[in-house]
Amino acid sequence: MSVEQLPLVSIIIPAKNEGENVRNTVTSALQSKTDYPFEIIVVDDGSTDHCCRLIAPRVDGNRLRLITTQGIGAAPARNLGADHAKGDYLIFCDAHLYFEHYWIDQILELIRSGVADAVSPGIASTEHPTYVGYGQTLNPRLGISWLRQQTKPTEVAILPGGCLAVSKNVFFDIGGFDRGFRVWGFEDIEISIKLWLFGYKCFVQPAVKVLHLFRKSHPYTVTNEHVYYNMLRMAYSHFNDSRIVNTRKLILHSNPMMIDKDVLLHGALAQRIRYQGRRKYDDNWFIHKFQIPF
Repeated sequence: MSVEQLPLVSIIIPAKNEGENVRNTVTSALQSKTDYPFEIIVVDDGSTDHCCRLIAPRVDGNRLRLITTQGIGAAPARNLGADHAKGDYLIFCDAHLYFEHYWIDQILELIRSGVADAVSPGIASTEHPTYVGYGQTLNPRLGISWLRQQTKPTEVAILPGGCLAVSKNVFFDIGGFDRGFRVWGFEDIEISIKLWLFGYKCFVQPAVKVLHLFRKSHPYTVTNEHVYYNMLRMAYSHFNDSRIVNTRKLILHSNPMMIDKDVLLHGALAQRIRYQGRRKYDDNWFIHKFQIPF
């Protein structure tokens, strides 16, 4: 297949108060070799540090585009980038990554061959490049645990949102990232569960390693209420009644009944009904398949 026949890829990078990181990420993406034509869409989600001014000289409206918002949150910012994407394939990337040559090609190979519907690479720390996580699973508190020592493309429960590739058709078929999520938290967990329950397959591609800057804190405000809200909304969307109760019990540093009331007020039950009407598998299937202790 010639280069001219390869489909366009849209790399979507949400950024908020990233300092020089967003420029470094964009530079790395532009310098990495690939046979695929691609565009980069940076979504500046209300940054106050003017981090995206550093990429302004490269913004040409074609290879690199910049969208500005007023702080809509991580999931909505990703959805907004997808709404503006021209590519047939979407790759969602954090604004603090470094790429190797032909990373796009090897990730998309799994999708275009029909092996997978959504794919993440191995992800390593910029400080410890030999420590690589190959996808994730969930622990009893619905936190993520990294998987190790994958040598071939493998099904995984959770795809890290820091670098996640999916076809545009599949992304919009599932409704994208949750449309009601706030600020930050559970975006990658929710979309991975949704992909699996709707009948799609999530794989890690260990032949690709992307370096990720792991930070000790966010460069913007994230509260317990934001994270708990997203967690419980995810539970109402995808879990059975007993698991919703168990999820509510995980809310320790906020008022669980107030969070529950807020989640229900903003359409969680209607979304639950929609999802149950079209999913192929239920949460028992997902929990059993990946032996998740929850």
